Amino acid sequence: MSKNFDVVVIGGGPGGYIAAIRAAQLGFSTACIDEWKNAKNGPAPGGTCTNVGCIPSKALLQSSENFEHAGHAFADHGIKVDGLSIDIPKMLARKDTVVKQNNDGILYLFKKNKVTFFHGRGSFAKAADGGAGYEIKVAGAAEETITGKHIILATGSNPRQLPNLPFDEKLILSNTGALAIDAVPKKLGVIGAGVIGLEMGSVWRRVGAEVTVLEALPAFLGAVDEQIAKEAQKLFVKQGLAIHLGVKIGAITAGKKDVTVEYTDDKGNAQKAVFDKLIVSIGRVPNTTGLNHDAVGLKLDERGFIAVDHDCKTNLPNVWAVGDVVRGPMLAHKAEEEGVAVAERIAGQHGHVNFNTIPWVIYTSPEIAWVGKTEQQLKAEGVAYKAGTFPFMANGRARALGDTSGMVKFLADAKTDEILGVHIVGPMASELISEAVVAMEFRASAEDIARICHAHPSLSEATKEAALAVDKRSLNF
Repeated sequence: MSKNFDVVVIGGGPGGYIAAIRAAQLGFSTACIDEWKNAKNGPAPGGTCTNVGCIPSKALLQSSENFEHAGHAFADHGIKVDGLSIDIPKMLARKDTVVKQNNDGILYLFKKNKVTFFHGRGSFAKAADGGAGYEIKVAGAAEETITGKHIILATGSNPRQLPNLPFDEKLILSNTGALAIDAVPKKLGVIGAGVIGLEMGSVWRRVGAEVTVLEALPAFLGAVDEQIAKEAQKLFVKQGLAIHLGVKIGAITAGKKDVTVEYTDDKGNAQKAVFDKLIVSIGRVPNTTGLNHDAVGLKLDERGFIAVDHDCKTNLPNVWAVGDVVRGPMLAHKAEEEGVAVAERIAGQHGHVNFNTIPWVIYTSPEIAWVGKTEQQLKAEGVAYKAGTFPFMANGRARALGDTSGMVKFLADAKTDEILGVHIVGPMASELISEAVVAMEFRASAEDIARICHAHPSLSEATKEAALAVDKRSLNF
């Protein structure tokens, strides 16, 4: 017998589970369908982010950073460490525990908010009779069909493969395999100098791998403010990451125990490298596999994303889509905001997502975070602006932490002083960027931040000083 719901969410990642919770909070009978499984074939909601993305990568980044500090930075603090070693299986087990805690937390939140959870793959069966919504098939341990008046699609994305080079997760690794390497590879290759490539490359470099990053684009982190990107590249190279830009990947041959990559460098010279493991991180593609969208006439765009308007409405009545499977940045927090907004729109409210104030973070060391426009974007758009920077080497808290790399950069309108962009490379950039997001959401000026009292000593003082520097009146540099 069919089960009827006001809202059915397909996908339990950041966009999906948050949409389901918000819909339930608003009084709708809500179901969420998710097929992720843990090692025991039990439910593991949270999507790519929780299972093989944001959460496990941050766990490994923390573990590897602790190891690097113990081997290098502790001595400066008078802490002696003899016989330092790392237990990779233990590190991975801790990562798995962190993931499970998040999985279980989502299941608890479903129960708390009275969201009905179905463990399986959700797909369209047909439009319900009498225009009463849509029938959704759940293919799990036991197949069943449910009906939803409103459908929210939050099916996420998958890693992009190189042509004719499928992931085997043993030698040719996606983000999934990169998070589960069971021993430190002597030589690790990374194709793609994006977020995943740099984060995973950093993890395994810290614990002893020789890491080579091959990037097709001629500029490092082209989406990042150029000044910040150049500073970050300099710091990564100093740490030991070998970064090659402007390369053209040729033949890739997987042997029994290694991978050979042939490529042309930025000077046109033929090169060959042999790696124990190869991480391919060249972007992600929308996941619509098995959704059976043709059964109801759901429209996809030319790149395979579910086509939506500004409000996340698809071409079908009462069918919505959020997160990685639609246009816009593939970020967990963007998906969450869209999920909340859609639930509120279904309730007749005015859900809000401001794409101009979505923060970006790369959790390397130093961290890189930004919001708003880059300097090169402002130049291309012909916007008159003022810039102010402040280095962490002049910040007392950064000196005490022993991490003075990087800077904070403010970009403000030359006439109105409104903040147009803030860019940070340095310690705890992921936390510091929130002040800039709040300021920009309220259309603050650089002068507003410059006039706010910041605790001393704190890293946030670098934010204040960069705002002061917009008017060329920094106090501590």
